[in-house]
Amino acid sequence: MVRSLWTAASGMIAQQNNVDTIANNMANVNTTGYKTETVEFKSLLYQTLQTKTTTANGEQKPISAQVGLGTRNASITSQFTQGSLLESESTTAFAVQGKGFFAVRSSDGQTYYTRNGDFNFNLDANGISLSNSDGYPVLNTNGQPIRLGTQYIANKITVDAEGNLMYPDANNNPQPIPGATIGMFQFLNPKGLDKVGDSLYFPTAASGAVMNEATNNNLDKSVIRQGYLEGSNVQVADEMVNLIVAQRAYEINSKAITTTDEMMQTANSLKR
Repeated sequence: MVRSLWTAASGMIAQQNNVDTIANNMANVNTTGYKTETVEFKSLLYQTLQTKTTTANGEQKPISAQVGLGTRNASITSQFTQGSLLESESTTAFAVQGKGFFAVRSSDGQTYYTRNGDFNFNLDANGISLSNSDGYPVLNTNGQPIRLGTQYIANKITVDAEGNLMYPDANNNPQPIPGATIGMFQFLNPKGLDKVGDSLYFPTAASGAVMNEATNNNLDKSVIRQGYLEGSNVQVADEMVNLIVAQRAYEINSKAITTTDEMMQTANSLKR
């Protein structure tokens, strides 16, 4: 009976993590570029109560008797499905259609990757630079920050589907700005990326090395849509159903602990 206490307790802990993950999904339903997360479970070790040859005369039994010792969380996996495109009035709002990621460089010198294309133009004495809402510069196809000279006016800059920053010439025809193409990067296993917050991801051994769409012809090229943002792919109805299921599973495990406690009370009262 003590075994059942720990087994049910492991189920309650696992379902609590499940509820926490669902709550995080619902909290980020309006977060640009957010990818919904799902909890994966796995069973713990099994304890053998009877082997296949436990009969008195040693005959082979068809099956053994084993009892499980509970469950635990195996992983929390991000689902990188395409989010819906939401129209934005900002000319520096960019949505990605495809498997690509934007790249930004943080103040610590590390390069992070994101699907959040809510960018801004920063003005300084050296000209214009494209950065995210935290001020991290956006990288081009060569992995360098996108910086433009003082001769450019920010509200005249447009971006085509390939990520090229365009500026009107003397005849008001948009022309590509040299060296100013928003970089798009992919991973063999994006689910293996390390989530660091602020919709940023960092490569790991599980995700594989970063692949540059501009230099790798074997990749399906992503499309950049100016004037749009990629919304989260969280489905509120699905999350509500998952929340109900997780809550019921938590209650069942709690009931198992209560039942075990009652059985132990009954066993203790037999000696009276």
